[in-house]
Formats: sequence, C-alpha cells, structure tokens
Amino acid sequence: MKTMLIAVGGNSLIRAGEKGTVNEQLANARRTAAAIIGLIRRDYRLVVTHGNGPQVGAALLRSESASNQVPGHTLDVCGASTQGEIGYLLSQALNDELSAAGLQVPVVSLVTQTVVSQDDPAMQHPTKPVGPFYSRADAEERRRVLGWQIVEDAARGYRRVVPSPEPIEIVELEVIRDLVNDGVLVVACGGGGIPVVRSNGGVKGVEAVIDKDRASALLATRLGADVFAISTDTDYVYLDYKKPTQRPLKLVNATEMEAHYKAGHFPPGNMGPKVESVLRFLRSGGKEAVITTYEHLCDAVDGTAGTRIVADPGGAGAATGNSSEVSARGRTL
Repeated sequence: MKTMLIAVGGNSLIRAGEKGTVNEQLANARRTAAAIIGLIRRDYRLVVTHGNGPQVGAALLRSESASNQVPGHTLDVCGASTQGEIGYLLSQALNDELSAAGLQVPVVSLVTQTVVSQDDPAMQHPTKPVGPFYSRADAEERRRVLGWQIVEDAARGYRRVVPSPEPIEIVELEVIRDLVNDGVLVVACGGGGIPVVRSNGGVKGVEAVIDKDRASALLATRLGADVFAISTDTDYVYLDYKKPTQRPLKLVNATEMEAHYKAGHFPPGNMGPKVESVLRFLRSGGKEAVITTYEHLCDAVDGTAGTRIVADPGGAGAATGNSSEVSARGRTL
C-alpha cells in the first residue's frame, strides 16, 4: 500500500466571494473529502495537511477586536486554534464521506508543531503580512504599544509583518508515522504547523508563519511518502499563466520544472511556493508529485489530468540548484 500526502490550500475552504462562515467551510471541506475517498479506494494511506491563511487572519482580527474585553492571543496560539478549527471541519467531512462510501477508516486531526531555528535570518527580517489592514495612525500605535513591525501593503493600508522561517523538524513526526502505519487517515501540520524553537530541553512558540507547502514537503519527505499532492485552484501548472501563450504542463521531470521556475514562470505569491516545495520533495528522494484541483486528484494520480512532476531518471530530484535558489517568501495571509 502506498502513502500519499495531500496539501489542501486554506482558500479551498473559503472560496472567492464567500464570507468564510462555518457552513461554507464545511460544505467546501465535504467536496474535498469526496475527492479524497477515491484515493482511499485506490489503496493509498493518506496524510492531509492544510493551509490556514484566511482563517488565521480572521482569528487575529477577532483577537484584536475583543482585546479591550479579554486578553488577546499571540500568533502561534491563533495558528493552534485554527488548526483545531479546520481539523474539526475536515475530520467531520471525511468521516461523513467515508461512512457514506461504506469504508471503515479511522480519522484523526492532530495539532502539530514545527521546529524552526531562532537563528534563521528570516526571524530578524519579517516579510509576511498577516491580519487586517490599519490606518497609518493605528498601525503606529500598535508598533509603539505591541512592538509590531508594520509595512504599507499594496497601497491599501498598513499591516503587521512577521517572520517566515524555514521548517526544519516536525515535532509529532513519529506519532503521525505510527498512526499512518496503523491505517489511520491523519490530518496534520495545518498552516505549516505551529512555529516553535527548541529551548531548555523543550519547545516554545514564536510569532511567525511557516509556509504550509514547505512544511508539507518536509513531512512528506520524512514520512517517505510515495506521492506528494498539492490541491490548489487551477487544474494544471501553466507556463505563461493568463497570457495568450498560456499552456499547461502535464508530465515533466524535476530538472525541467526547475528550469521553468528559474525562468520566472511561477510567481512567488501564487504557484511559486508550490513548485519550490515539490522540487524539495523530489530532491530529497521523493519520486512523484502532482499539482491540480481537488476535483482532479484521482485523475492526476492515474496520469490523466493535472500536472505530474517526477524525479529525474537515475537520481533524486533536480540535479542542480539548492533550496535557497528556489525559495519564495512573502506569501500573504
């Protein structure tokens, strides 16, 4: 039986034009879950990771809005709460779809911590905007009182920026491995995991955001997953995206994909981090990755839809380059 890790985007649960109500998110979770059932029928053991960009932004806003009545939450705690929130919705949806399909597969959602380095250069150079927009006066007040770092974002106002360090270790890795080996469908590493640093023999949370695709690639690699799948909002990875010369990539090897990446085809705020994460997985011994919409996951695994990226013949992943050459920071939550 093969193992697959599926990374589901946070925007898959809150679609364009939606407010992000619980009912909307649950309905979207059920659509994703229905597609995942087909992979279980193909005898895959599954780990599902997910983004939390819209949800953690909302959690920060709620915390800010109620700060005059109750103590506010730090960013790492907001990340933990959204892991629980989204994990609950995905687990419920998966259990419902499994029951309807007559499949007996246990599901668990695991709040996951991801170790980063306190010495990561990103910790001293916050770049990732999070939370709501503020006026300049409000932003300056938060900088003074709370010590936030603030930037002007796209001429729409001012936002807090936080570090986006590299994930280096999944704290609950062995628990996840044991669960998967026991036949459990595991929902884990939501939002890239809660960022923590090693300290005095334990861990402590830090206010940062980990790119969920990077963390998913790390988890897929450490688990020895056979397939790393990224569910996104386009059916293929495209060259010249949204240009008259736009064309889909269907089957490419790692070296070809890296060449397209370096040619600038995949923007940092969109497809770039997904392609970069796939390349990391393939360089680290992974054999195959797919990028497509949730509706086409099964077809992509069968080789009839989506973009499939495979390891180079005779080697693991791309033959050239390193992780710093294909880094893509600055995604907006």
